Amino acid sequence: MPAIRPVGHEDRLSLIEHLDELRTRIIVSLIAFVVAFSFCYWQNDWILDAINKPLDHAHRVDCSGGNKADDALERSGCFDKAVGAYLKTSIPSLAASARTLDQFARDDSLTAAARAQAAATAKAVRAQAVAATNAAKLTPKGTSGRQPVTLGVTEPFLTTITVSAYAALLLALPFLLWQAYAFVLPAFSPAEKRTALPMMCLVPVLFIAGVLFGYFLALPRAVDFLQNYNDGAFDILVQAKDYYRFSTLLLAAMGVLFQIPVGVLAIVRLRILTVKQLRASRGYALILFAVVAAVVTPTPDPFTMLIAMAPLVVLYEISLLLGRLFEPDEGPRFGFLDFGDDDDDEDDDDDLDDDDGPDTDDGAADRPRGEVAHVPNDLD
Repeated sequence: MPAIRPVGHEDRLSLIEHLDELRTRIIVSLIAFVVAFSFCYWQNDWILDAINKPLDHAHRVDCSGGNKADDALERSGCFDKAVGAYLKTSIPSLAASARTLDQFARDDSLTAAARAQAAATAKAVRAQAVAATNAAKLTPKGTSGRQPVTLGVTEPFLTTITVSAYAALLLALPFLLWQAYAFVLPAFSPAEKRTALPMMCLVPVLFIAGVLFGYFLALPRAVDFLQNYNDGAFDILVQAKDYYRFSTLLLAAMGVLFQIPVGVLAIVRLRILTVKQLRASRGYALILFAVVAAVVTPTPDPFTMLIAMAPLVVLYEISLLLGRLFEPDEGPRFGFLDFGDDDDDEDDDDDLDDDDGPDTDDGAADRPRGEVAHVPNDLD
């Protein structure tokens, strides 16, 4: 099948056959995406919980640790926990009071009215203990966290579909890239195939590595800083579709940034720039990485920015090492990008001027046109 086996470089296909192959590969890719989407939609609870964790941790406050909760909703969560703790501690006291009142109700030394009053009070206290027990069970467990909110009637369903689609695209990415590679493979020569295949294999691996790096490091710190910035002045509620859009864009950006080795190898193999030129522009690359890390992790501390910047620098250096291995022998393809050593050319010009050669007539510019300079000889 053409969707499984790439067409050979020597095969000659008509336009209709190329279109038929493209249609087949698109259909197979859609089937793969639908299968991945079905699995992700089946596990949408786990996926949503995983994406909500950074937001939940950003709003968690240890109410018993003396930390100040500036957000009004966080203070409300701490109040709920305090009420729950009070109810839990009051249940044993209420139960003990009910038992004591039951003893008074059975004491024959008391009047009938007193015993009836004790029995009624014991019944009321026992009902309070049951109500406190039921209320204590509703106390939020752990620390007070937060989940995104939905405002529209259809937003919970549509948001779940959207998040499942993003997860399915990530899951089916290796197969989709293979289909794209197999379709354009006939246009590559055998030498180009040996270069393109490793890069195509690196793309999904690096993308997934960037997504994992963003999820475990960049996204939690970004959400924590943005959600707790000046939170005392706002009742912070996060809409689900906005939060998932922000998370998806951030993770996708980290996945794209981790494609630095593929980009450098492509630039070197296409002879746009050489490894020597890329090494010479390392300072500009570091500045670019610092700007990108500052945007991706908008936190005030430089340590977080350095953590986000470190893998980009490491990937760039690894790319230079790989580029040296796969660099073609020819120079840059475009002449205006061939940054030669201009100083050497200037030195060569200076050497030509300093060489001992025939003396020139310094007065040639002062003579009338057509007049020949007098050259002394032995006959004069």
